[in-house]
Amino acid sequence: MLDFPAAYQATEGSALDVDKAFYRRVTQAPDTRTLVESFTIPIRTGRSWTVPAGHVFRIVTIEGPQVGDLNIWNRHNPRERLWASRTRQLQAAHVTTFDRLWSNLPYLRPLVTITDDSLSGYGIDEYGGRVHDLLGTRCDPYVNKMLTGEDFDFCCHSNLTRAVAPHGLTEMDVHDVLNVFQCTGLNGQDQYFMRDCPAKTGDYLEFFAEIDLLCALSTCPGGDLSVPLWGPDARDPIDVCRPLGVEIYKLDDAVLKGWEQPRPAFERYKGAHGMRLEKPDWVE
Repeated sequence: MLDFPAAYQATEGSALDVDKAFYRRVTQAPDTRTLVESFTIPIRTGRSWTVPAGHVFRIVTIEGPQVGDLNIWNRHNPRERLWASRTRQLQAAHVTTFDRLWSNLPYLRPLVTITDDSLSGYGIDEYGGRVHDLLGTRCDPYVNKMLTGEDFDFCCHSNLTRAVAPHGLTEMDVHDVLNVFQCTGLNGQDQYFMRDCPAKTGDYLEFFAEIDLLCALSTCPGGDLSVPLWGPDARDPIDVCRPLGVEIYKLDDAVLKGWEQPRPAFERYKGAHGMRLEKPDWVE
């Protein structure tokens, strides 16, 4: 297959021109970071947490392969949240080190930058699968009911809904996800497929928080996706479900020297979408 140029390309000094030297500095000096929080998310559940701007967080496969569905919001304004489709266009359908996860309009700025990925060398497998998926989205009880006729309350959508409820958010705030550690692609019929997760114990994906964040993660009820979830061979995959770990680190001030939080796009664009208020006839 011949490569075709990407629609969106980085130019020097643009928002897509990542300062790789800075993000390498974040990862290459482990003695310049301090672990401030760590916790485990049990199987088939979800949990939310906050990350201050300039901190780093990791998602870790602490007991073996397991897929996690990640949502991210602006901690102070949940209307700003991860925009998976624009991230696919600006970065890739499967993300890795130095890729950024972008927020929705009218904010359109990087929420996080991926600073380290233990699976960065996975590449493309023999089926066309890649890891850390933005092609698909979370499993949900509505599709599950449609395909199986059964109610199931522990789909990723439901796990995330429960996880963010303490923050005053609802399922209307849950959005398209980054499927961490998930291996996916498109088959010969241009249909979405999921493969068994290639992660091993101790694999991780690490993010640098560009702004203050609220995050939520679901440990997918499909586990490592090695068991068919629908169709004639489907069965309950609970035996291949495993917990995930989250670690949050504070960076030394010296590491952050020169870094600034990205500004939202609406501060730069003043076009008002081509709309102008007309002066009423009675105003002189």
